[in-house]
Amino acid sequence: MDRRSFLRTSTVGAGAAAATTLAAPAIAQGNRTLTMVTSVPDGFAVFDDAAQLAIDYIAALSGGSLTIEKNSAGSLVGAFEVFDAVSAGQADVYHSADYYFLNQHPALAFFTSVPFGMTSQEIANWYYRRGGQELHDNLSGLFNIKPLMCGQTAMQPGGWFTKEITSAEDLQGLRFRMPGQGGQVLGRLGASVQNIPGGEIYQALASGQIDGAEWIGPYADERLGFQEVTSLYYTAGFHEPGSALTMGFNLEVWDSLSDQHKKICQVACEAAHAQNTALSLAENGAALARLRSEGVQTREFPDDVWDAFGRASAEVREENMDDPLYAEIAESYFASLEETAAWYEIGDGEYMRQRNRVNAS
Repeated sequence: MDRRSFLRTSTVGAGAAAATTLAAPAIAQGNRTLTMVTSVPDGFAVFDDAAQLAIDYIAALSGGSLTIEKNSAGSLVGAFEVFDAVSAGQADVYHSADYYFLNQHPALAFFTSVPFGMTSQEIANWYYRRGGQELHDNLSGLFNIKPLMCGQTAMQPGGWFTKEITSAEDLQGLRFRMPGQGGQVLGRLGASVQNIPGGEIYQALASGQIDGAEWIGPYADERLGFQEVTSLYYTAGFHEPGSALTMGFNLEVWDSLSDQHKKICQVACEAAHAQNTALSLAENGAALARLRSEGVQTREFPDDVWDAFGRASAEVREENMDDPLYAEIAESYFASLEETAAWYEIGDGEYMRQRNRVNAS
């Protein structure tokens, strides 16, 4: 499909209209500043850290000739309107999780995370070595966007609940915050799913608007204070085994960058991605220990709940396979997952099993 024809028929979010006053990229004495819009408030652990790391790297590597001015969620456009704003040229670049934009195309889920999908390392394998970047380019290009993977939360827990989940029946009527295909899975299992921006989750949970929520992991969750509202924390989740973040450039803006600036952006995003993964994984253990010391009780879902998650996930995964682009991306994604998982199981998996056994003896 011709990209420009597609754009003429797609709908731009209402909030993006408010961004029409955004300035064009500032260019002075050979220097250039791009306007970025993001989906979280400034300082949000892990998520905003990834955006700031990339911005800092771009400025340093370019010697200040390319800089990015970051505008947090709600300051110029709403948290879930950043994709539309950049698509329409009303902002230059966004930083977000692409599964927030499934109304634009359901295959965007694969470039953040899907239920029972890839871990953080597995998605990096696919993205950088098995065609994921090219598929992301093809899909996002339909919306006038050049994407770069930029950040990784690693495995996300099942979330915070105000009551225990002892069976799949307990999901019926549960008001729960979860975006992406994971939210669609909960919806199939009878939950009332809420797609609430990160900056609004705490208030929704504290006010009783929702019965539970998932966010990123112990480190980021602790910073938001969910432990002040409930002490029940399910520490293994089905929905996001490794969640990638995206820096998406307006395609005309991207094309106008010099080859040097394009390469700087690519390298900066890759570096931010690696650092962000390490940040999340390094801090989660200590954060979980602090949460437990404050009375947080960790739980695991029963097997029948996991089985229900699995059945519903398979249904959600298949429901868009009649879309050729979705099918192409899904087939590539799961082929890469199968290939890398086969090695991890007999390599890393066996090593970790033996390490745990030997160290415990």
